[in-house]
Parts: sequence; structure tokens; C-alpha cells
Amino acid sequence: GKQDGSATLIEQIKLYYGDDCKILFTQGVGDARIKAQKEAETGDDVRIFACGGDGTCFEVLNGIVGYENVSLGIIPIGSANDFLKYFGKDRKQDFLNIENQKYGKTVLVDLIKAGDYYCLNQCCAGMDAMVADDMKIFKRLPLVSGPMAYNLAVVKTLLRKLGIKAKLIIDGKKEIEGRYLFAVCANAPAYGGGYLSAPNSNPFDGKLNWLSVDVISRFKILKFLPLYKAGKHESLPYCTVGECENFEIITDKPIPVSLDGEILHTKNIKCEIVKKAIKLVVPEKLLIN
Repeated sequence: GKQDGSATLIEQIKLYYGDDCKILFTQGVGDARIKAQKEAETGDDVRIFACGGDGTCFEVLNGIVGYENVSLGIIPIGSANDFLKYFGKDRKQDFLNIENQKYGKTVLVDLIKAGDYYCLNQCCAGMDAMVADDMKIFKRLPLVSGPMAYNLAVVKTLLRKLGIKAKLIIDGKKEIEGRYLFAVCANAPAYGGGYLSAPNSNPFDGKLNWLSVDVISRFKILKFLPLYKAGKHESLPYCTVGECENFEIITDKPIPVSLDGEILHTKNIKCEIVKKAIKLVVPEKLLIN
């Protein structure tokens, strides 16, 4: 990110852990994945905390999937940390509290397998992926917060030709084809700095939630976005929602696809639920029975 909050965080970590921890700094894109996998490969029981935003968490997650000796913790010092909004929009401080994290409990959560990658949160294609791509540019600007960067990226995207022509395949059976503003596959409720694209999504229920939004006018989009952010969009006539175990997006040319904010370009992305795939460290007070 554009600010370095490591000094204060390290003081807190050492206060509660002393020398019983290892603090690693990333040096560039992909480095968090490499470092996390190296720690996982030791075979020791270990908690690896991703200190950053959704991008840092995405890298660490993809370095440790499949290692049963590892638990994933999240210290949310990034601009969005959208996955944690499942536990409540005002719960960020509970995850920032190192004492809470030290004595937190591990719970098994579902993941999305999207091609060769794994996601905790959401996969999307179309306008939202374009926004996520542009958001990185705006986040670098002074005084621009994560949510502000998202809104600025939305404005930029609205100036482009809207919509993607795509075929959506749900659970390998149901096929729908059309031109969509965007399509989303979700394991948790929020993305984009707090937009509730899938308000009923639950990373513990063994299901994915999907959403498609037909192409609408720019005027309608401006009315749609506040409803979308509040999670009050699902009954709108141009929105289609459902539950599934896998969700595939097929297009005739490569389009941007966002995996927890990380962008790839592809003509085909298949998202599959992987049930109880990773151990997640959660402050005990936030555990939901």
C-alpha cells in the first residue's frame, strides 16, 4: 500500500508474542505466496497471519491451501479487507486486536476454486472486474481511501462500453446466455470496499451464491449502485440470483476477471466450492454457532 503501518503493528505483535513468532516482509508481487508456502512446507503447526489487504490475503491463502498444519489469520491493515465484513461491518477492530488474534479459535471455512487459484471471498467478471483493475490506480493517489478508489473506478468504467456477452453455466446443468453488466460468484457477502453483492452468502454453508445483472442504462446504473451497496438489489427485474456448487463464465474473447481483487484475463473461468478447505483464525467473541 501507500502507507507503512508496520512499526506500530510490530510493537503490538512483540508485546503479545515476544520472540515466539517470525515477522516476514514481502518484497513484491507474489512474494507473500512464496514465503507462506515455505513456512507451510516445514510441517510444523503454524498460524500464518496475512497483514495487509485482500491482495495479501489472496497470496498467503494460495501459498497454504492443502497444508493441514497451517491456519490462516488476517490482520486487516489493507484498504478494504472485504471478506472480514461477513463477521460484521464494525468488527475490523476485533481482528486488529493482537490479543484477540493470539487467543482466537480456528474454524474451517469454505473456499472458491477458480481455475488454478483459490479465493476466500468473491470472483466476478464484467464491469466489477474492470472497476477492480482501475481501483489499483486510484488507490495510489494521495488522500484516496479504498471505498473512494472504488467509486472513482466505477465512474471511469461507466464511460466505457458496458456489458459482456457471456454464457453462464450453473452446476453444469442450467445454462443462460446474454449480455451482462457483470456476473458474480460469492463465498461471502461483500466486496469493492463494502458493496453487498451477495448479502446472504455464508462461507460456512457449503454453497456459493451467484448473481448476474443484465445490461441497463447508465441512468439506471446510478440508481442501482446505492441499492447494490446496501444489498437491496436481489429483487430487481434485471438481477438474477441463486445458489450453486459451481458457476462457470464463458465468453468469446478474454475479459478481466477479479479473484478477491486480483485480476486475470480469460475467456473461461469456472468457480467451484471447496468445503471446509482452510482453517481460519477468528477472535473467539465473533464465532457464530
